[in-house]
Formats: sequence, C-alpha cells, structure tokens
Amino acid sequence: MNEKQRILIVDDVTLNIQLLNDVLKDEYEIFFSTNALDTIVMAEKNKPDIVLMDIMMPDINGYELCKQFKENPLFRDIPVIFITALDEIEHESKGLKLGAVDYITKPFNPEIVKLRVSNQLELKRNRDILSNLSRIDGLTGIPNRRAFDEIFAKEWLRAIREGTSISILMIDVDYFKLYNDYYGHSAGDECLKKVAQTIKLTLLRPADFVARYGGEEFVCLLPDTDETGALHTAKKILKAIIDLKLPHPTSLVSNHVSVSIGISNVMASIHSDPSIVLLEADKALYKAKDRGRNNVVLYNIEESKSEE
Repeated sequence: MNEKQRILIVDDVTLNIQLLNDVLKDEYEIFFSTNALDTIVMAEKNKPDIVLMDIMMPDINGYELCKQFKENPLFRDIPVIFITALDEIEHESKGLKLGAVDYITKPFNPEIVKLRVSNQLELKRNRDILSNLSRIDGLTGIPNRRAFDEIFAKEWLRAIREGTSISILMIDVDYFKLYNDYYGHSAGDECLKKVAQTIKLTLLRPADFVARYGGEEFVCLLPDTDETGALHTAKKILKAIIDLKLPHPTSLVSNHVSVSIGISNVMASIHSDPSIVLLEADKALYKAKDRGRNNVVLYNIEESKSEE
C-alpha cells in the first residue's frame, strides 16, 4: 500500500482547519499550524507534499510566509495553495508571482478543494519521479553529484541551525585506470557497481549519504559526525572494499581492489563556506594517495599550511 501524501494546513482560524481536515483526512495525512512562526518548524519535521496556506494571519501574512518557503532550499519545491476570501485579481496575481500554484476560496466547496489539491499533488508526484531519475547515477544506481550537491546544501543549513558538525569522505578507487586497461571497461563498470554498493551498505545511519562524484570517485556525507566517527566509518569502508577480494593484479598497492579516503570535518557556521569542507576532503584524499594509497587521511589545517 502506498504511503499517504502529507498536507500541511496553515490557518489561524481553527474552524477552517477543521473543515479542510474533514474534507481531506480520508485520503491524506494532515498536519496543521495555527501561526506562521511555527510553520517552518512544522514543515521541517513533517516534510509535507503540499501546503494549504491562509493569506490573512496575525503574525506574518501568507505572502511573506510563501516567500520564505520559496527562498528555503528545504521547502522551495513544495507546492503552496493559498486559502483566502480575497477573490480580487490583484491578490491572486500577487500570490502566483510569489510561487503559489493555486487558490482555494472561502467558503470551501469540498469537491473543488479535493480536485485542486489532488491535481497539484499529481503534478508534484510526476515531477518527483523525473527529479529522482535525474539524481541517480545510471551506472551504479546510487545518487549522482547533482543529488549530493542538493543534499549537502540542505544538511549544511540543518547543521547550522542545530549547531552540529559535518564530515565528508572523498573516496577514490586505487589505480582504476590500470584495472580498466587490464580487464576492459565492462569489468571496470562492474567493479564500480560493487564498490558503490559496498560503500552504501557500510553506511548504517539513515542520514548518511553516498554519491558517485565522478569517474572512480565517490563522496560520503556524514551529518552530525565528529572526526572520530568519520575515521571509524572510513576505516570500515576501507576494510569492506578489501574484503570484496576483487582481483587487481596491476595495482601497485594490493592484489585486490582498494580505495584511498580523504576526510574533512567542520562545524557548520553561517560564517563558513561549505565548499571549503569539500576542498579539504579532496586535499586529504590526494595526501592519502601520496602516502601509498589504500589508506585514510584526515585533513589537518596545520599540516596543510606548512606544505603551502
């Protein structure tokens, strides 16, 4: 059975929430907020598929709240339908310009409410299917770099709000060109598939994320993870790849396929650039290669300064 799609209703009038809930509760999972200030928290917690939002609210009006939604990468793709008794053209035009997809007018017509909501949810479902396909690496079946960039941006903002750190692992298959030259590209593709799935299975927490970053390079995002946790995970990946025992007779470091891993850890901050943590992980990866490969290196800023 398919999981019910989620609707967040935002209205300061409890009666309106009750009326909409009565109309929609049989087909959808309903959440509600009675003020704009709580809506962001509610949306982040419940991850709605669509938001029904009243325009006239006492703290922040619906226009401003919609604007905040569309400026936030966590919510910008969630469709917003305005609830209003204002039926003038200028109000409707203003809402649509801000990113709303439709209007529901008071008093509510149950059939019209159902149709407008179901139409927008069907459009979103189709967009999500196409979007998900564009975020999956065609060879390995894991997320691609585009997907990683989007998830990383969201997790960075979350880490800032929660005051937590983020760790990045940059992973490269050792001497992969020699592997391809020896076995051929078809075997090389199979090797990458096995490496990708092994990394994925080694990451145990739901929030941990792996993507193919390009060629024979993979990247792992570990939210709320310190240096010790990142090192532990990297060493598990290193061992898991060796334990695959994929023969690699042309490797200069092992008889089997192995990887090198660079780690960077940072406390997320509005004053720091998220791209720096990726650059640091990349520097650590190159140091792992310089130190003989098939190993793990944690980025050290002092060592980096001394080498510049």
